[in-house]
Amino acid sequence: MLIVRGRRVVLPGGERPASVHIQGGHIVSIGGEDETPSGAEIVECGGLVVSPGIVDSHVHVNEPGRTEWEGFDTATRAAARGGVTTIVDMPLNCVPATTTVAALEAKRHAARGRSHVDTALWGGIVPGNEADVEPLIDAGVRGFKCFLVPSGVSEFAHAGERTLRRVMPVLARRDVPLLVHAELPEALRAHRGRPESYRDYEATRPVEAELAAIDLMATLARETGARVHIVHVSSAAGADAIAAARAEGVPITGETCPHYLTMTNDGIPDGATEFKCAPPIRTPGDREALWRGLDAGTLSLVATDHSPAPPSLKCPGDFVRAWGGIASLELSLPVVWTAARERGHRPADLARWMSEAPAALAGLSDRKGRLSPGYDADVVVWDADAEFTVDAAHLQQRHKVTPYAGRRLCGVVHTTFLRGTRVWDRGALAAGESGHLL
Repeated sequence: MLIVRGRRVVLPGGERPASVHIQGGHIVSIGGEDETPSGAEIVECGGLVVSPGIVDSHVHVNEPGRTEWEGFDTATRAAARGGVTTIVDMPLNCVPATTTVAALEAKRHAARGRSHVDTALWGGIVPGNEADVEPLIDAGVRGFKCFLVPSGVSEFAHAGERTLRRVMPVLARRDVPLLVHAELPEALRAHRGRPESYRDYEATRPVEAELAAIDLMATLARETGARVHIVHVSSAAGADAIAAARAEGVPITGETCPHYLTMTNDGIPDGATEFKCAPPIRTPGDREALWRGLDAGTLSLVATDHSPAPPSLKCPGDFVRAWGGIASLELSLPVVWTAARERGHRPADLARWMSEAPAALAGLSDRKGRLSPGYDADVVVWDADAEFTVDAAHLQQRHKVTPYAGRRLCGVVHTTFLRGTRVWDRGALAAGESGHLL
């Protein structure tokens, strides 16, 4: 038996001194801090935080097909270092996109033997694959992702209202969620101005595009009964629209991302394309509204939208041509914690936003996201007071481009346990390819 114990164990009822008793990859009991069964291996954590492993429900691994962008090996190394014990991989930018059972099997084949944490998979909704939806559910996808605007890759076309009206009743009947990139194309604007200007790029994707898309999805959720989840909410107006729909009983939820919670448009220099994402990073007022949305439960979770690309595709100095995506998988805990503690939040809040809620979204709440008996022994041990400066060269992700380079952050992961096995320990990978496909 393995026992992980300390004074700051984050349990469903809150943070308290406790011991987590682990056997056969599962949590078998929660005891007092001083409980010591004979023959057990004891991990003494003292004043370090002991939390449930993070579940990141929004990760682009890009393998197969674009493994040079990331890949299961490097993505899950980054996850393990950051205390992330489960990722849910998006159905694009891999080739083939995960829109058929054959493509799903190709992705599973690519992941086997290359993963250091557990992996679940989303399927994709694109025009013309309506007949593939139920077979994909039967084959094990956790739900589906669609874009309402062009995705940036030709093999994953955006879905219009006609396609969604065909598939959403099926999703409602099978009780799986639809994750939506919520911007409407007719509300986007042509680029005008300087390619190096962040503000000129931001103007091409106004808040109105996000708001109109959320309103459309709320209508479709109300009419079909399908569960809709709006990914990467970036604006106060978007959060307010979700709150209004939820107040009317619409089955709609939302998430936001570390970059929207910690960055604002007035801090992005011209030419700094490592900050480019869609929807764009917006105003200080939008950032604070997103924090209020988390406080109120309007936004249920925080996920990274880890979307890396080779440095050449980030086109430094040119926001028009640059690939839009921020890579932050291994930094999500310290990035969010640094900002959260400034606002009076506790590690239990992070566990709710970054472990429990994403596990529930992905249908994994019976085994992931909590330190409770019967759950997988996925545990992260971290120092909530230690600070460090992000050195991009030492990140585990394949390419080292990140807008967090040089930032001073708080929260250092010491050890990550996956089903009771150390996969990251004090600065080094501690196990081989021990991740499972879920």
